[in-house]
Amino acid sequence: ETEPLTSKKNASDCNEGEDCKENGRLVRNPKSALRLVEDGNKVHPSQGDKGEAAQISNGYSGVQSSVPRNGMGELMELEDRETWSKKIDFLLSVIGYAVDLGNVWRFPYICYQNGGGAFLIPYTIMAIFGGIPLFYMELALGQYHRNGCISIWRKICPIFKGIGFAICIIDLYVASYYNTIMAWAFYYLVSSFTAELPWTSCTNAWNTGNCTNYFSKDNVSWSLHSISPAEEFYTRQVLQVHKSNGLDDLGGISWQLTLCLLLIFTIVYFSIWKGVKTSGKVVWVTATFPYIILFILLVRGATLPGAWRGVLYYLKPEWQKLLATEVWVDAAAQIFFSLGPGFGVLLAYASYNKFHNNCYQDALVTSTVNCVTSFVSGFVIFTVLGYMAEMRNEDVSEVAKDTGPSLLFITYAEAIANMPASTFFAIIFFLMLLTLGLDSTFAGLEGVITGVLDEYPHVWSKRRELFVLGLTIVCFLGSLATLTFGGAYVVKLFEEYATGPAVLTVVFLEAVAVAWFYGITQFCNDVKEMLGFTPGWYWRICWAAISPIFLLFVTCSFLSNPPELRLFDYSYPYWTTVVGYCIGTSSIICIPIYMVYRLIITPGTLKERILKSITPETATEIPFGDIRMNAV
Repeated sequence: ETEPLTSKKNASDCNEGEDCKENGRLVRNPKSALRLVEDGNKVHPSQGDKGEAAQISNGYSGVQSSVPRNGMGELMELEDRETWSKKIDFLLSVIGYAVDLGNVWRFPYICYQNGGGAFLIPYTIMAIFGGIPLFYMELALGQYHRNGCISIWRKICPIFKGIGFAICIIDLYVASYYNTIMAWAFYYLVSSFTAELPWTSCTNAWNTGNCTNYFSKDNVSWSLHSISPAEEFYTRQVLQVHKSNGLDDLGGISWQLTLCLLLIFTIVYFSIWKGVKTSGKVVWVTATFPYIILFILLVRGATLPGAWRGVLYYLKPEWQKLLATEVWVDAAAQIFFSLGPGFGVLLAYASYNKFHNNCYQDALVTSTVNCVTSFVSGFVIFTVLGYMAEMRNEDVSEVAKDTGPSLLFITYAEAIANMPASTFFAIIFFLMLLTLGLDSTFAGLEGVITGVLDEYPHVWSKRRELFVLGLTIVCFLGSLATLTFGGAYVVKLFEEYATGPAVLTVVFLEAVAVAWFYGITQFCNDVKEMLGFTPGWYWRICWAAISPIFLLFVTCSFLSNPPELRLFDYSYPYWTTVVGYCIGTSSIICIPIYMVYRLIITPGTLKERILKSITPETATEIPFGDIRMNAV
């Protein structure tokens, strides 16, 4: 017989090839329940404290199989899970995922728009009580259960498994527009390899009669209809939006951007096709290079005339804005989308950690690095905006009207073009944008890959390269609409409607499922098994109440006051809002559909079906010395 872990009798007393009786139920051959592992992690004494009856935190006690099963319910042999080569590979991957293009353009704009230095107060509060607890929760879930975003729900609360499918769809939507922005950056990068940058003059084929270069040595007058050469290069040469009439007439596909995007997806494929062993090495470049460039650009910007005007505008506090609700909503949304829970990435990356890795420390380090990067990026942007205001003899507020990608591709690009050594600074700046975007793409696709491979190992576990190839092809084809002449309008629509509300809803349900169904006590016990200490009351209260309320607050604020979209001179018609919400709903609809499906296929009365559907059905393996045991 096999005895509980606290028993003096050794578990190896079971005869080979025979079933063993444990706690009144049969356990398969120990070879199926225990497996050797390469690492010799030591188990913490708390591991035997789970009790002998395998009570589930929701009060429903169920007999669970000690033998892992695949997505079809078939018995399968346990295999060693791939792990990160080094701890630093994991940290750089998470930092690279969290620090993306939004840190460079979104945070500085939201900061000065919502009170400058005063905005840091709601931003910090929302990070402490909302963003970081959710970030920590996902890392702990992924590391303990060692599964992707779909199959992990069998070990937490099976009825919420639809969350995993919703996450995969959201990730595909993000991949369909996010990489197009990198294609724009790549186009700029290629165009930068000239003695004179093409967006510095009005003598090019794409320029119009309204093009006005106020940086020229000639005295020019800036009129109401004047357009800078940088704006015309962006809108008429890169995007070619003048050939589109809006979302109802997108026009043809830009072959230049198509080639740029094809090259980007080729880089992405060969970076992630072998798993975290290869992507963990690539992020040594993609995650560290942006910091080198940010430092160079920060030093250069600080030495420009008028830089102090931009910094003053960036940080000057407007305390009265703290009384406005929208400022707190913007702070909550910014920290949430910056740290990035809900995309399945943190679950996937953490699942490749060693069991006793200190994910608590990782959560604090990476989230702090992310927030500091956002803050420093503001100085990089606003020192240059101050320089632009000085050159134009205008107020900084007039220069800083551009938002989103336009802030980088028009305003910042124009400033770089008029600096000494403009070609050098343009090349490194757009290289930085590419590297910022690449490791975020690695992460987003890895969330899908890990989720699907863990759910269907019998189909894809030996065919990862083929699956990744198919996934990148699907993402490339899905991006074709964003490569049209009106593709920028599609990108804006997807960014505002297709992912935002959907991700907020997904993470809200995820927090509820973990805190209220799986149980805070059970989750804290899991953390104790990994780290040797139990999370304090601060974390428990945040997970159980504050973080869900935080998410509900942001979601309701967004839905009650949807943004009115406008890009360049195009105002989005009402029907595009309906389309945007339909696209967003197409992902989260997986959650109720799976709940209904789960209740239908589960035998028993309605009460029995519900109880079984909220009870973990698959045991989680925990290391015990040199063997892994199935923890119920």
